[in-house]
Amino acid sequence: MNIYVDFDDCLCETARYFSKLIVDLFGLDIPYEKIKYFNLQKSFSLSDEDYEKMMIIAHKPEALLSFEETPGAIKTVNEWIDAGHNVKIITGRAFSTFDTSRTWLNEHGLDRVDLYCLNKYGRDNFLKGSTFSLELEDYYKMHFDYAIEDSPNAFKFFDHLPDLKVMVVDRPWNQECEFPTANYKRCFDWKTIKESVK
Repeated sequence: MNIYVDFDDCLCETARYFSKLIVDLFGLDIPYEKIKYFNLQKSFSLSDEDYEKMMIIAHKPEALLSFEETPGAIKTVNEWIDAGHNVKIITGRAFSTFDTSRTWLNEHGLDRVDLYCLNKYGRDNFLKGSTFSLELEDYYKMHFDYAIEDSPNAFKFFDHLPDLKVMVVDRPWNQECEFPTANYKRCFDWKTIKESVK
């Protein structure tokens, strides 16, 4: 099987980091559970300037390396690889974060997984001149049987694969989204994901 896995808030707890960061930066107390929008600028009601400041800080190597693993993610992905499945991590992070992201994966036991940076969200505003290692035309040539994703904004990247099964990691910002097809399944933890990918 070919399996697509998103990085942030699938493999690691990115939004929980941001929830703590805005306390330090702006004195804002918005718990992880209250992050209602994938767009963090909207969730935190930040000005363009403050949003850019937050995102620059959060994309520094020391910040990216501090993100905690989502429980069960690493073990499950390694079990898939051990079983002979092909796992690719497709992240919306800019290519400038590739080395740090690769280090995080290696340090957490995912050194056998390929990592690709795809411009999913058009986030050039805070990392000026961002580049990505995977072009859309090349991404669309890839085939996946399963996808692990948390962002409703990324669902459009699955339209070309009508048989794809999408495991949606349950997060506060996707609670109210409508799934495009019956192939989408809400998963509350990696145990459920593991049981669903067969």
